Amino acid sequence: MSRRKDFYEIRPRRDRRGVDLISDALPFGRLWYGEPDAVSNAIGYARFYSRSHNAVIRVYDETGNVIQTHKHTGNLKEWQAIMFGISSKTKSRHAGESVAAFAVAASLCRGAF
Repeated sequence: MSRRKDFYEIRPRRDRRGVDLISDALPFGRLWYGEPDAVSNAIGYARFYSRSHNAVIRVYDETGNVIQTHKHTGNLKEWQAIMFGISSKTKSRHAGESVAAFAVAASLCRGAF
């Protein structure tokens, strides 16, 4: 099974008012960042948005050259293992209990957001 990989581009805006974060993975296609630390905020958002899968984030300059590349490896499975005490050595008789505990936790969190 191949893992999903998203590609993000951070490009300066033509009007010189910040940068655009562009990706097919984003719900609306692009986001505009206009703060002084716009590039680092865009990188942080892309990493957060792809926390459960792999991503490649490329930063471009005004001429279209890549000046930075960031690779993010999804690690949500590691977070679940830490959160619910699931280990790779868990015996199969406990696997159903872990899945049930995760389902209960997920149903409790649905209304929190």
